[in-house]
Amino acid sequence: MNRPIVEIGDGELSDMQTASAVPPVQWSRAAEDARRAIGAAGEDALVRLLRRGGVPEVRHVAAESDAYGYDVEAARSLTERAHLEVKATTDPTRLVIHLSRHEYEVMTTDLEWCLAAVLVGADGNAVNVATVSRRWLHSAVPVDKAKEGSWESARLKVPASAITPGLATGVWRLLPDALIPSKPVWGLQPSAPLPA
Repeated sequence: MNRPIVEIGDGELSDMQTASAVPPVQWSRAAEDARRAIGAAGEDALVRLLRRGGVPEVRHVAAESDAYGYDVEAARSLTERAHLEVKATTDPTRLVIHLSRHEYEVMTTDLEWCLAAVLVGADGNAVNVATVSRRWLHSAVPVDKAKEGSWESARLKVPASAITPGLATGVWRLLPDALIPSKPVWGLQPSAPLPA
C-alpha cells in the first residue's frame, strides 16, 4: 500500500482493521513543517531581494499577522506600492501554490495585491522570482455552490501561461532585471524584460 503517512496518537486506533479503514491522505506533520519552512524562506528571500533592489520601504507584515492577506508591503512612492503574497517552492519543474480564501478575498478588493512566486535555493536565497496572473487566479479558485459550504483553501497548479518572469504590479516593476535570475523555471522560457 503506497499511502502517505498520517500521524495518529497510539490510543486513536484500536486494531489493524480500523487502521486499514483510514482513507489515504496527503498530509503529515513533517510535510507541513517543511512547507512552512519553505514559505518563510521565500518571504525572507524576497524581502532581502527587494531591499537589495533599492525599494525604500519594505515591511514583512506576515511576521506580525496573517490578517493582512499578503506577506510583504513594498513602496517606492505613494503611487508605487505593492502588497505581495509570497508563494515559495524548491521545485523548479512546476509551480503548485496553496491560496487561502482570505488571501483571495484581499486580492479581489486590493489593487496593490500581487502574487510573487519565489523559487528558493538550497542556500535560502531566491533563485527565481515571477508574478502570477490575478486574472488566472480568479478563474482557477473553486466556486461556492451553496450557502451552507464554502472553500477555505485551494491547491492550484499554475500553468506557465499564468506566470510572468520578474516581479511587477500593474503600476511598477519592483525588481531590476539584473537582480532576477534568467534560468527558465516552471515551464517558462526566457523572455523580454517586463516594462519599466
